[in-house]
Amino acid sequence: MRARILTACVALAAAFAASTPALAEGDGLRMIPAPAHRLDDASLQRGARDFVNYCMGCHSAKYMRYNRLTEIGLTEDQIKNNLMFGDAKIGDTMTIAMSPVEAKGWFGNAPPDLSVIARVRGNEWLYNYLLGFYRDDKSATGWNNLVFHNVGMPHVLWQLQGTRVLKETEFEEYPKAVAAAIAARTLTSLEQAPGGKYVLTTLEMQTPGTMNEQEYGEFAADLVNYLDFIAEPAKNQRIRLGMLVVLFLGVLFILAYLTKRDYWSELH
Repeated sequence: MRARILTACVALAAAFAASTPALAEGDGLRMIPAPAHRLDDASLQRGARDFVNYCMGCHSAKYMRYNRLTEIGLTEDQIKNNLMFGDAKIGDTMTIAMSPVEAKGWFGNAPPDLSVIARVRGNEWLYNYLLGFYRDDKSATGWNNLVFHNVGMPHVLWQLQGTRVLKETEFEEYPKAVAAAIAARTLTSLEQAPGGKYVLTTLEMQTPGTMNEQEYGEFAADLVNYLDFIAEPAKNQRIRLGMLVVLFLGVLFILAYLTKRDYWSELH
């Protein structure tokens, strides 16, 4: 019996030791949690403004109608005066003038529609993607991304965030590399290098932008918040309705409990 237990422990230890250092590309990516709150109307309004000003030059949101922005506290006049351009109408979808054929000819690939990108990628991925751009002279655009390697999109927000470059630190031991990644409290990538070493990659500021790190993080959070909203606008209504239902059930429970106490007090 002891021999079987010892054999099982040795097998588990061997499996753990074998699997721990084996890091495939992207497995060592440590992302920052996205501070997105889709019920925050002020954040959603800022995100809508930033989406129109910085994203809609290339990206459409063809499944989202302008008039649904009234659900985040905007009036139709505010939408028309601040978020709509050209001859678009309040009931139109958020499309762009550039056609997919033209976009493919100019950029090599047509920029994707962003209507449901938050459901496909997730808020955490989108948030870290916006934080993960860095200078790369080998890239055709001069930019690359720590979350999306060899991305074709240039960093259109570089004037806000500034320019950053890769910083690589080598470690002899895996636990020390992991500890350093956790202590960094930022987006990091950990990969196994030849010779049994581990390389921790972080992003280092090269040229500051018009926003500091905190301001740009809030900007990215607002934008991700808005992308999460347009991916499923009705979800906000369900969340608010769910809160009311839970509140109603709580009041009903209190009344039922008081009724039960009164009923049993008469029996005793």
